[in-house]
Amino acid sequence: MGAAAGRMDGAGGDRNGFGGGSRRMLRRLRDAMARAATPRERLDEIVRIVAADMAAEVCSIYVRRSDRTLELCATEGLAPEAVGRTRLRVGEGLVGDIAATARPLALSDAQSHPKFAYRPETGEEIYQSLMGAPVLRSDRLLGVIAVQNRTRRQYSDEDIETLETFAMALAEPLGAGGLVEDSGGEAARRARPAPIDGLSLVPGLAIGRAFPHRRPVAPSRVVAEDPDAERERLEAAVRALNRRLDRLVDGAALPRAGEHAEVLDAYRMFARDRGWLDRMREAVGRGLTAEAAARRALDDARARIGRVSDPYLRERLADFEALADELTGLLAAGDGGNAAGDAAAARPEPPEDAVLVARALGPADLLAYDRERLRAVVLEEGSAAAHVSIVARALGIPTVGRASGVLSEVEPGDPMVVDGDNGRVFPRPGEEALAQFRRSLEARRAERALFAADRDKPCAMRDGARISLRLNAGLLADLPQLAATGAEGIGLYRTEIPFMVRPEIPDVEAQTDLYRRIVEGAGGRPVVFRALDAGGDKRLDALPVGAEDNPAMGWRSLRILLDRPALLRRQVRALIRASAGRELRLMFPMVSDVAEFDRARRAVEREMERAREAGSGLPSALRLGAMVEIPALLWQMDALLRRADFVSVGSNDLLQFVFAADRGSELVARRYDPLSAPFLRALRTIAAACARAGAPVSVCGEMAGRPLEALALAGLGYRSLSMAAASIGPVKRALMAADGGETAAFLEGLLASGEERPREALAAFARDRGIPA
Repeated sequence: MGAAAGRMDGAGGDRNGFGGGSRRMLRRLRDAMARAATPRERLDEIVRIVAADMAAEVCSIYVRRSDRTLELCATEGLAPEAVGRTRLRVGEGLVGDIAATARPLALSDAQSHPKFAYRPETGEEIYQSLMGAPVLRSDRLLGVIAVQNRTRRQYSDEDIETLETFAMALAEPLGAGGLVEDSGGEAARRARPAPIDGLSLVPGLAIGRAFPHRRPVAPSRVVAEDPDAERERLEAAVRALNRRLDRLVDGAALPRAGEHAEVLDAYRMFARDRGWLDRMREAVGRGLTAEAAARRALDDARARIGRVSDPYLRERLADFEALADELTGLLAAGDGGNAAGDAAAARPEPPEDAVLVARALGPADLLAYDRERLRAVVLEEGSAAAHVSIVARALGIPTVGRASGVLSEVEPGDPMVVDGDNGRVFPRPGEEALAQFRRSLEARRAERALFAADRDKPCAMRDGARISLRLNAGLLADLPQLAATGAEGIGLYRTEIPFMVRPEIPDVEAQTDLYRRIVEGAGGRPVVFRALDAGGDKRLDALPVGAEDNPAMGWRSLRILLDRPALLRRQVRALIRASAGRELRLMFPMVSDVAEFDRARRAVEREMERAREAGSGLPSALRLGAMVEIPALLWQMDALLRRADFVSVGSNDLLQFVFAADRGSELVARRYDPLSAPFLRALRTIAAACARAGAPVSVCGEMAGRPLEALALAGLGYRSLSMAAASIGPVKRALMAADGGETAAFLEGLLASGEERPREALAAFARDRGIPA
């Protein structure tokens, strides 16, 4: 399984065992919850049991109320008068942080943590260490259970896993209202929440009704009465899971080739991962039911992967969560002991205008729903590299990820607006706002009609200056957008996705087949391939990289290819074969020194010579380019342009390196403007050097896809821009309304004047001339 499986299965089984004492404690909890008593009496007994079993001076249960606060409802160790009085907002304090992240937390010195929030009425100042776990039911937060100790106790992984198991046992009665009542009231829940900012994964605007993706409920039976019977149930469910995935994936209404197909095949491989299966079998052998074993294996994976920062590895956790859900549902459908069978977990039918809301999804989760009923997808987690994002993109479903807290804000049927273009979600908008969104949706349809009317026109400014607009792509599913948008070609084809979704490096044959489909699918339009851009936030299971303090500036991109020349040779060999009889354009990312470009060029030329000696078909022409993303190249442009056939500016990385601002950090990513004077001058330097050398230059970062920024680039002399499909229409419309010479003169005067806010000045220039930018 590669790195993902290795990290999840790295610890020995004994450390993660569920001992007889803990099984006895679970039975005591079960008995306490079943005993005839008031809810308060049951809660008081539960916290006493857990505190004693875990050798903790404090055990507290906080319950999430409908106003998004966490109320202390029971405690052993804190001041009794704090019960019912102490409240924390979700995200406030350590308990609130556990609730917000839905992940456990263990601290030996809790009071020094920046999230620590002191509540004097609790008397907790004497307790140094804290460990807590979320209580979840169907992916919905119900509360938090926490223990504390006076000493600076180092909680072990086994301690964390034990507390998570207790939280799992609490989920069913808490969720069913068997222990506490919600005092917040319906009015508080129906209060109109603020818009939720997230991350655009698939563009588009959608209006619909919330349809939360419900994960199977926490198992009501945790301790197995008959381990042999549970083992048989688990094995039957695993077989049924694999049959179900085969049917679901093979029957998907998607093209049979492309990265999404590779994603689905990889997902099937995860279901057969030996480490995951062995961990569940071990848990059953230690006395858990099959359902509890599936959740226990998932919680273990979540605890391990949740502590790493690698975005790709964290996304693989979503796949295992989805598999655990499928397995749990199949066990429930099998009625406890028979063949968990071929019956799939029952899913409620979504409404005709469903907005699917989930913390995370696997690709099979998405495929299980009727595509015609889905208007959009909203995830609390997720990234562009997530498997579900790739499949959603192939299906054309607007998707927003990292919409923190959305599951807590919506109930089934709530009206929702999803702005996939800007990564925003609007739960329960008012009637006036909803009417405005409907008008916006109609306006977008009308705007798309205007773009369609201009689709086949060349992008020429009013003075005749021609700008070539091209497509950024990374999937075979993107190729139909060439005709749909009128793009003149692919200015950037990202080759890394097939590497990211496989546990091993694709061989030459697989790469050749993919690149040939891309070239043929472009229909004679030029395609610029970017060599493998791995590392940084794009980790490969087959190419493990140690922890780096600054991965964006670490071992990535061309540096990896030069240090692992076999990777570069295989990719170049495949590109040469796929481009036989056609022009091959290949550019290298993250070039920091012309010597690096020289080495890469020599590697390509050697592969060309080998192909020539073997009598293989050769490209009709070879064009090798460099991406300008590292500021050091600004002082090497003349030397670079004596070697490179073309240059492409990667504005995203160049911007972050010019300003030393991590574009992945929410704190600084938006602080620095690409239309600031320093960055515009850097871009002018690049364009001027290319003009002197007569070398083609383009921009392929996000900057190229924004109308006002595209206007600035045209004024600086750039005549080729590459962008997402949704940006081509708006950018073309803006550029066709502008005069190239006038814009260039304005930009030159603006940079000479020392204007501190070029964006505002350029926006006023466009507004005065009726340029829709």
